[in-house]
Amino acid sequence: MKIRAAVLYEMNLPAPYKDSRPLRIETLDLDPPQMGEVLIRIRATGLCHSDLSVINGSRPRPIPMVLGHEAAGEVVEVGPGVNDIRPGDHVVCAFVPSCGHCLPCQEGRPALCEPGANANSVGTLLSGERRLHKDGTDIHHHLGISGFAEYAVVSRNSLIKVDPEIPFDEVALFGCAVMTGVGAVVNSARVPAGSSVAVVGLGGVGLCAILGALVAGARTIIAVDINPAKLKTALELGATAAFDARDPEVAEQIRAATDGGVEFAFETAGAVLAMQTAINITRRGGTTVTAGLPHPKHHLSFPQVLLAAEERTIKGSYVGSCVPARDIPRFIELYKKGRLPVNRLLTDRLRLEDINEGFDRLDRGNVSRLVVTM
Repeated sequence: MKIRAAVLYEMNLPAPYKDSRPLRIETLDLDPPQMGEVLIRIRATGLCHSDLSVINGSRPRPIPMVLGHEAAGEVVEVGPGVNDIRPGDHVVCAFVPSCGHCLPCQEGRPALCEPGANANSVGTLLSGERRLHKDGTDIHHHLGISGFAEYAVVSRNSLIKVDPEIPFDEVALFGCAVMTGVGAVVNSARVPAGSSVAVVGLGGVGLCAILGALVAGARTIIAVDINPAKLKTALELGATAAFDARDPEVAEQIRAATDGGVEFAFETAGAVLAMQTAINITRRGGTTVTAGLPHPKHHLSFPQVLLAAEERTIKGSYVGSCVPARDIPRFIELYKKGRLPVNRLLTDRLRLEDINEGFDRLDRGNVSRLVVTM
């Protein structure tokens, strides 16, 4: 079938993207779903820094590629071997397809699925195949989804059936921002009720971490960012204090305000300076968690003695250490009860044709979440 999609042909084009136009709206050929695959009509896809990192070249991927991974849609057709979802079902995409058989999957850690990671790195579906083409040339899939398109063929292992009453532009956020941010708090760190928490970096993931800390029952929730508007949003969502990361004494200020630092600090900006701040504001015996994805050549340095002498824990969190089929329905139930108001993160809704301008807005850092709706 013929579809319209946003295709990246060249990375590292200069901003503003409204002028360089790294994403081109093209008509592509999309193959029908094969064994274990599903054709979905994409209804909403969020703009995420993981997409921007491919555009600006900080996380290289094979090109040409249709970007977009925080997606929700409606099942149109199922391939052979798929019998637990059907046309008309509403689904959210998980951007690491889990095979269910490798060691991480068997250990209940599908975010670390080895075949899924391999497929994502080379731009294929879990099967190793590509279903997108242009004039006989294969087009790569982004994280098994390629959601900046009218339709997508994805692995059944990439899909979670969801409540059809929730608007697509809201439920799409559960596929990345919510899983990554809330999951980092409740799964990766397992923050106990009554703890003190700080979140450094208040994009969509960071603001979801603020919401996750509220769900966990943290007594103190400190928001840290360079953007005053983001700090204001965090306070409106429930953060108990906000600090400007541009202040050279911000770490000292937070340690003073928290009697030595917080028990749990989360870095969600994907920047070394943000991670250093998160480490500096973690108290003795505390845990620093990073859910950000910096440039692969950027390195972090800290005094190793902290780990032993202060019994510090520094750990990573990918996809919020989530089991998507388990956690997305749980998070949606919290949303329906008003405890995870992720709809408040939606800054604007865009047309596919306006996607380059949308990434300019994301790059400037003055939005929480933008969503392309179709």
